[in-house]
Amino acid sequence: PLPSSLPEKAMVCFGNMFIELPKAKTREMLRQDQEELDEEINNLRKELRVKVNRLYEAQGKPELKGFNLNPMSAEEMKLINRILEG
Repeated sequence: PLPSSLPEKAMVCFGNMFIELPKAKTREMLRQDQEELDEEINNLRKELRVKVNRLYEAQGKPELKGFNLNPMSAEEMKLINRILEG
């Protein structure tokens, strides 16, 4: 349970108006939005790789080396940092 001094609702901005929603609902909405944004970013990255390869091919240049690498996830970075710290 939350202490009574902490509000259980949050003000959320939708367009140009603010709406008061329960914190749990707000947190879930933000989590879903972030998942959708992450998916969209990953799709754009994949499309960019294909387009850059087509551009290089059209210019008669060799394919970029290392361009098909994927960034490490936050969890992978944590594991790497633990290993490096010893």
